[in-house]
Amino acid sequence: MVENVSDTINFYRTIFEFELVSSVPGEGEEYQWGCVEKDGIQLMFQSRKSLSKEIPYFTELPIAASLTFFIKVSGIYELYQRLKVSLEVVSDLHTTTYGMREFAVRDLNGYVIVCAEEVSDSE
Repeated sequence: MVENVSDTINFYRTIFEFELVSSVPGEGEEYQWGCVEKDGIQLMFQSRKSLSKEIPYFTELPIAASLTFFIKVSGIYELYQRLKVSLEVVSDLHTTTYGMREFAVRDLNGYVIVCAEEVSDSE
């Protein structure tokens, strides 16, 4: 659930190079639902207004709450350098005990996106 599907789609297209694969128009130029995809990963976003019509329970819920997206990437250092200047970093670049190098940023809706790359054996 997001407040503005069009803004959210533009964010994921611009920042993470996702492609728009499907959408449902809303009022004016705004989408009420949209799906983006990259490397076999699909993310679907629906506006609060539209979703609340289907499921009234969502009307008063906060957006983002505690959901995170975990995305495997390549070129983690370059991506971190590019994103840290324009997004809020909520976890700096670090190496985990489970063999990943990762960092986390917030998207425009407050969702946390963890970007991770496997640490190579030669490191």
